Amino acid sequence: MSTTFKQILATPQINERWQKIKQYFFLRESTYDMTNRCNLRCEGCYYYEGDKQHTVDERDPARWRQLMTAEKERGITFVVLAGAEPGLVPELCRACYEVIPHGCIASNGLKPFPADIRYRVHISVWGDDDESKTYRGRPCLDQQLQSFAGDDRAVFVYTFTSHNIDQADSQVQRIADRGGQVTFNVFSPPVNYSGPLSMDAASFHKTHDKMLELLDRYPRAVLFSRYNAEVHTDPEQSLHQRFKCPYPRQNPNTGLGLGRSFRQYRSDLTWDRAASCCVPDTDCVDCRHYAAGSAIVTARMARHTDSVQAFSKWLDYVDTYLAVWVMGYAKDENLYT
Repeated sequence: MSTTFKQILATPQINERWQKIKQYFFLRESTYDMTNRCNLRCEGCYYYEGDKQHTVDERDPARWRQLMTAEKERGITFVVLAGAEPGLVPELCRACYEVIPHGCIASNGLKPFPADIRYRVHISVWGDDDESKTYRGRPCLDQQLQSFAGDDRAVFVYTFTSHNIDQADSQVQRIADRGGQVTFNVFSPPVNYSGPLSMDAASFHKTHDKMLELLDRYPRAVLFSRYNAEVHTDPEQSLHQRFKCPYPRQNPNTGLGLGRSFRQYRSDLTWDRAASCCVPDTDCVDCRHYAAGSAIVTARMARHTDSVQAFSKWLDYVDTYLAVWVMGYAKDENLYT
């Protein structure tokens, strides 16, 4: 006999977590490329795949405020600023923040952001100094830690590749020792990628075990859950194959959810529905990206309501997602351990 949702919520700890995350169901996201310039050239960069890299930047803050005002009017409440590198155009990031106060910036973290821009800042980490020099052009973590020392906006995003799984120990320790927070990503190749960083089944299994090891070792520093590790390192299925991606690029439905509201704007303020995705130009059949999961998994609550265990996993995932992406949201202990 299946468990009803009402029976699941009868468990006090689960109901308490459900009430906590429900307060954030008002969040509606779109993403924005702030500039086509960058101070790094990383192996397998999504931005420099496809057409978006060839746009002409809109550099007028007033035009960005106009866009954000229009976005707010159509119901967008959360913005993700990316690009190439948003740290090169802080005045444009401020213009967005002044209109829509909830958001996140995806950055390489080499340049600090002005303190008055109160968005979460996701700082990409790709292994130790030698690995970073090989695949990004220079060591990064020392400067990232210096630029965001004591900054409560910062979340360091350690991206696992086929090359750097064992390096995660030393890099997470460096971040934790400086009082930083870290979450995990899995390298998801852009379309047409044939480089050395792609994962195979053995890498996924090893990454899964390393994620859980670090979660147990650094429970205060690591924002993650066992279910995050499960779905992002599934060696058989990408996020799209497992959950069916709701972003417009894979979703023809224009009447509901992300198919209706989500747009991915380029740095010239144009957008193309056919290409709109949280990580444009990722190969969807191999996508296990943390940003993609933030919407793909959270949108599939109905698939997790057949048991207390399944719903506990989903609550852990959403709790992790909100802690990583939303300023002021504090992650609780995971329900599923």
